[in-house]
Amino acid sequence: MSETPPKPVALEAREAGEDGRRFSPSVARNREPIRDAFAEHVAREGRVLEIASGTGEHGAFLTEALTGLDWTYSDVDAASRDSQAAWVAAAEHDRLHGPLVLDASLADWGEAEAERPWDVVVSINMVHIAPMSAVEGLFAGAGRLLKPGGRLFLYGPFGRDGVMAPSNARFSEDLKRRDMEWGVRDLEMELLPLASLADMILQEIIEMPANNLAVVFERT
Repeated sequence: MSETPPKPVALEAREAGEDGRRFSPSVARNREPIRDAFAEHVAREGRVLEIASGTGEHGAFLTEALTGLDWTYSDVDAASRDSQAAWVAAAEHDRLHGPLVLDASLADWGEAEAERPWDVVVSINMVHIAPMSAVEGLFAGAGRLLKPGGRLFLYGPFGRDGVMAPSNARFSEDLKRRDMEWGVRDLEMELLPLASLADMILQEIIEMPANNLAVVFERT
């Protein structure tokens, strides 16, 4: 019997450079708005743990723009970690680290646990292409690893109290056709209860381009 091929961790083609760094079209579109929201509402300095770092571009871009950030990549996917390692090697500063092998759905985040407390946990475009167990684990892990007053930063499409923009609803249905465990999450109905269980409170909701949101939680 042939093995089931692994599920893709990205919804788009990612170009690879000769040095191993991968490049995402969506990052090219959203990195400036994310940088601005992060700088204004999250932090300009501190130790950041990124969950599901993908190509690694966001960490590289934000640490170039915000020189007080010290950023650690992590991912469950080996190919993504290879790209992240290439971004670390290419950086002209020493504030990019990792990647750590980290499965957000687990109760123990391995090396990241030993480095706590973290100032910020970041997850960009993950919660809609992950099973709910990983979403639950993301909040539980952030609550466990963040310092009091530390922040969890999420970016992506979300529903709001049972209402979803038509484009996000279509996107969610497409995701569920790919994998029934995926789908656009509802901020109030699904995520706020997880934040409460993890001793985090909602701090900011920032409207972003293309019906996306940047959402900031604070550890109490």
